[in-house]
Amino acid sequence: MATPGRQDADLVYGGAEYMLTQTALAHPGLVDEASRTSLYARESAVLVRTGNPLHIKRLEDLTKEGVRLLDVNGAGQMGMTEDMARTPALIANLQHNTRTSVKTSAEAVALWQQQPQGYDAWITYASWQPRLPGSALVRLPRAQRVSRGTPIALTQRTTQAATARQFVAFLKSAEGHAIFRRNGWE
Repeated sequence: MATPGRQDADLVYGGAEYMLTQTALAHPGLVDEASRTSLYARESAVLVRTGNPLHIKRLEDLTKEGVRLLDVNGAGQMGMTEDMARTPALIANLQHNTRTSVKTSAEAVALWQQQPQGYDAWITYASWQPRLPGSALVRLPRAQRVSRGTPIALTQRTTQAATARQFVAFLKSAEGHAIFRRNGWE
């Protein structure tokens, strides 16, 4: 039995450029590469508890003894911490304080909300903060931030190509961009 949506989808959307590429590679003939469009970037940041009780300002602050990190290693964040840290020593020190790694942001959201005493910080996208009451956002120095694109493409199987293109055009419009900006994208 086919997974719902794989046979009749009109659009494919990715949480990072590499995710749409992986989808295209895993499902040959699904993505119409000529229609691929990059929407808006999401910038990395650190989520901390309200009031930033540990006074986190830089990645190095997350390496202090006793800091409990939550990590997503997948779902658009594959390798993001390493990309941000850039040096083997900082990567190792961040890994040392990583209490839990999960595959998806949904898993991280659940842990962040269900165990407020269990995690002090989460290296993620700034776009998660508006959806997580009880959290504050730390924008790191520019040299410690990375951005990931947000791709969308029509499928080669679409039966609604004109409507799908209109939807993509809306997403790229000022009104569509405003929606993304309200939700933490650039």
